[in-house]
Amino acid sequence: MIKSNNLNIRNKSDLYYITFPKLDATGLVNHAFTTRLGGVSEGIFSSMNMSFNLGDNDVAVRENYKRICNAINVDINKVTLSKQTHTTNVRIITKEDIGKGFSKERDYDDVDGIITNIKGVCLVTHYADCTPLLFCDPVKKVVATSHAGWRGTAGEIGRITVEKMKSEFGCNPKDIIAAIGPSICKNCYEVDSPVFKPICEIPYIDKDTVFTHKYGDKYMFDLWETNRQILINSGILPEHIDVTDLCTNCNPDIFHSHRFTGGQRGVLAALIALK
Repeated sequence: MIKSNNLNIRNKSDLYYITFPKLDATGLVNHAFTTRLGGVSEGIFSSMNMSFNLGDNDVAVRENYKRICNAINVDINKVTLSKQTHTTNVRIITKEDIGKGFSKERDYDDVDGIITNIKGVCLVTHYADCTPLLFCDPVKKVVATSHAGWRGTAGEIGRITVEKMKSEFGCNPKDIIAAIGPSICKNCYEVDSPVFKPICEIPYIDKDTVFTHKYGDKYMFDLWETNRQILINSGILPEHIDVTDLCTNCNPDIFHSHRFTGGQRGVLAALIALK
């Protein structure tokens, strides 16, 4: 049903999810990127919706979390959510934060990236075309996930995440394993000057590889390659990065896509936890 040359497609009964080969190879993390297949949500949220904020039934969403957590062997009571608003704010998740946004009230806002070194804590970020970034430092035993839409990408949230892993936990970027998950591809993502200009202001980005001029001020934009260049510039080795070959907009039967549905959709999730 789902085919990829770069990613691992997993299933448990009717639940389909994705893992990343380089993260799998560490043996240190349980992780997944969800599809829309195998949940209990209905209507526009069908069937695997991971958001409580779009009008779906909370009981259904919690069942969806139960299913993916069981599939990847993480404790649902330790699921901890971001609070995404297209910022470049990255938060360290402490023992006091465990469960916030899922099993207890969240007292933080404007958080698009989360990091922890606590075993068993399942970090979760959400998507519906934006780019998921996942990180694992197998030496310092630190994991992270960050949400990179065009604003987060322009703000280099991948670099900011790596720098926070360095400053807070002493991570060496050369040790970090990273993944760029399913999101909208260059062939589907037309942008104009408000996106083109800030990306071009990142001095090391090769704009000729990430943009294809279409007409006027319209360009096709490659979020995958832009984030790959950001991660490499942050010190992560190219051979330590998995890059998706699956587009959310091209595959609306498999993924929730904001662009394809005009916003009438559910939400996908990236999950990562240290074993």
